[in-house]
Amino acid sequence: MTLAIFDLDNTLLAGDSDHAWGEFLVEEGIVDAEVYRKANDRFYEEYLNGGLDILSYLRFALQPLSIHSMDELLDWRGRFMEKKVRPMLQQKARKLLDSHRERGHTLMIITATNRFVTEPIAEVLGIDHLIATEPEMVNGRYTGEIAGTPSFQGGKVTRLDDWLVATGEDLNGAWFYSDSHNDLPLLEKVDNPVAVDPDPKLEAFAKNKGWRVMTLRD
Repeated sequence: MTLAIFDLDNTLLAGDSDHAWGEFLVEEGIVDAEVYRKANDRFYEEYLNGGLDILSYLRFALQPLSIHSMDELLDWRGRFMEKKVRPMLQQKARKLLDSHRERGHTLMIITATNRFVTEPIAEVLGIDHLIATEPEMVNGRYTGEIAGTPSFQGGKVTRLDDWLVATGEDLNGAWFYSDSHNDLPLLEKVDNPVAVDPDPKLEAFAKNKGWRVMTLRD
């Protein structure tokens, strides 16, 4: 089995679903607009600059999940998909996914964004294997805490290694597509790393290494 692994935000999507979920919560009046927007934007800038404290961010991002019922959350997520995610879908990304399917590759998304936000996106893209940050759930409600290792930076490698052990698969001939220098630990681990619409740090690194650099923007 050859794995074709994809980052999600700003790679397969023309935008960041995690940040967009925060914007959606603000626009719908679900959170305190001024306070939440300021924190959401600050964390996003820290992520782009490579200085994100992932545990602090996740405590912030998962807190709204913990104070609302699952029925409310699912209703909001459905509207979020239509309002925020569908405009981010890219035809070139779908063609790339299809090209790997045609070669018999096994497709996977690996993302730091939590599973609640990303699971329906993976379904829309037709990707069965999703490694995402896991929000803890007890008795059918989110707690606001994290279950296990966040799939961020080196945590993506940890989580993928766990999946490989569990499935008996390996990374021989594997591909990984990403836009972010935060994903260098995994990009350096695969046989076929590809920088997709990369940030400046990743673009410079990729060109120095002779990696493929491409765009999926329509």
